Amino acid sequence: MPPPASKKSPAVAVSEEMFAPVSPSVEICYQTFGSPDEDPLLLVMGLGGPMIWWDDDFCTSLARAGFFVIRYDNRDTGRSSRIRQRVTRAQLVKAFSTGRANTPYSLSDMAGDGLALLDHLGLEAAHVVGISMGGMIAQTMAIEAPTRVLSLVSIMSTTGRRTVGWQSPELLPTLLTARRGGMEAYVAANAVVWNLIGSPDFPVDPDALRKRGEDTFARGVSQSGVLRQMLAIVTQPNRTLSLRNLRVPTLIIHGLADKMVHVSGGRATASAVPGAELLLVEGMGHDLPVDLYDTFVESIRRTADRASTGD
Repeated sequence: MPPPASKKSPAVAVSEEMFAPVSPSVEICYQTFGSPDEDPLLLVMGLGGPMIWWDDDFCTSLARAGFFVIRYDNRDTGRSSRIRQRVTRAQLVKAFSTGRANTPYSLSDMAGDGLALLDHLGLEAAHVVGISMGGMIAQTMAIEAPTRVLSLVSIMSTTGRRTVGWQSPELLPTLLTARRGGMEAYVAANAVVWNLIGSPDFPVDPDALRKRGEDTFARGVSQSGVLRQMLAIVTQPNRTLSLRNLRVPTLIIHGLADKMVHVSGGRATASAVPGAELLLVEGMGHDLPVDLYDTFVESIRRTADRASTGD
């Protein structure tokens, strides 16, 4: 008797990359996975990361879990608009020590980009998932537009309180080093960073790491854009009190081996948001290990379902 035929997962519709004018000076590049009839899910990436850092397989898995997935390039990243205002490393170091500076834009402005993208798509609200800086942006969206965020997942992020979620001092020289040269130089520098901040228990395949570096460079990198985003991060407000007013299903995910944003940031966020679930992962650093995709998808789905049940 022949073995039963294997069941293939249904194909997931993937859109072309498109552009949304979210303000007179900013145009956002975005892409969708899945059906618009499913639950809208907005993915917000972190510092200097284009939307392709939300891996295709991860987005496809989320779509198969019943989401209409929207990923996008933040301003100053990938194919979205560049902001024409110079930031020096001296300005950044001063802002890092004081928490104050005149900034080209704020995390609130970046949150506005995400909300305007939802407007462009005709969506009144969405589930929102943010990673690192994207988690800060997602928290800001939930605070400033609570009716538009159905559920919140903040991954390896923090509250903006300067005594939590700090960076390991060993990272600063690498993060502040200017990257010059072409693709090969970028790919090499990119590998150095990810080997420093990645998950010790879930190492990334070197070929996959190189491919991501090449794809990121081809998409368009902006060192000045990274500095502008960093300035928005180091001058962000302490959201702790505002987070205590949230009444939205919330999940906090953080790696216990995170050198980029110390796990105290995740713990503080979970402590601030009433009813938040905290998922701490042993051996996870500041990335999304492929081996944990199923865990993350299930957790995001569970959090979204809490919104529909009124929990």
